[in-house]
Amino acid sequence: MNTKTTARDFFLHLGAIVSFYASVVALITLLFEVINFSYPKITEAYYYAFPSISFQVATLIVALPLFFVLSRVLQKSYIVDPSLKEVSLRKWLGFITIFISGAVVAGDLVAVIYTFLDGQELTTAFLLKVLVLLVISLGIFFYYLREIKNLISDKERNAWRTFALVLTLSSIILGFSVIGSPKTQREYKYDMQKISDLQNIQWQVINYYQLKNSLPKGLADLNDSLKPGAAPNDSQSGEPYVFKATGNLSFELCATFNRETRRGISKDGKELTYRSYPYDGLSSGDNWEHKAGEHCFSRTIDPQLYPQIKR
Repeated sequence: MNTKTTARDFFLHLGAIVSFYASVVALITLLFEVINFSYPKITEAYYYAFPSISFQVATLIVALPLFFVLSRVLQKSYIVDPSLKEVSLRKWLGFITIFISGAVVAGDLVAVIYTFLDGQELTTAFLLKVLVLLVISLGIFFYYLREIKNLISDKERNAWRTFALVLTLSSIILGFSVIGSPKTQREYKYDMQKISDLQNIQWQVINYYQLKNSLPKGLADLNDSLKPGAAPNDSQSGEPYVFKATGNLSFELCATFNRETRRGISKDGKELTYRSYPYDGLSSGDNWEHKAGEHCFSRTIDPQLYPQIKR
């Protein structure tokens, strides 16, 4: 009986298990992103980063078919030489996978019991994540438990593959339906960049006021050859943003957005207002919500908060 591991066997088994792990991690991450987006944390009422599922979907598109192909090659080699099923590498990888999946199941149950006993709320998002881990880990555990004992027939193996394929395709479709198509995700990313640029410009306007005791007449006034970082342009259109001085201490910053700001829902059913994270301590609490299309943000400088800087 040949139980030695050749270079071909080593790389086939290694490639199959790596592509399998990559597929599982991408699938779980994808579903977690969908859950986080659908059930945001109530305490985090801020303008948040729009989630992207592009990397997870790309990983699944490449890794899962690769796993199927390599597994198929291995199964054919087992038919030609049944002794290959007894190679130590196959058994080691199988038992490691069983151990990891079993540990995830146990940890999953511990997390639920601990959260309940500790008096914490079992939120919908938490329970859905537990369910995702439980279903996927149990499936892997029982599959490899039977696989390592050579109990799986070709018909059963095909059924498992079909289940995995349906689960993956369903998750991808769910992800795009909830979070949006790649085009939608790009538009939200552009909008987030615009908010970041406007925060940057707001900081520069305040700094200009503190130094010169007046507001700039236009964004060109912010461009100082002795200071790095000119006012940024809209990365999507390439056009400069709009700045309007509406008084001695007040001004507006305008941009054209692709989408309306996403909102969350609190426990009492009220919409949450997302505000910006602090930008160098200057824009903390500023409301950066916007509609689709051109939108202007009105700002008024408080001289007590931002006193003149004497040189």
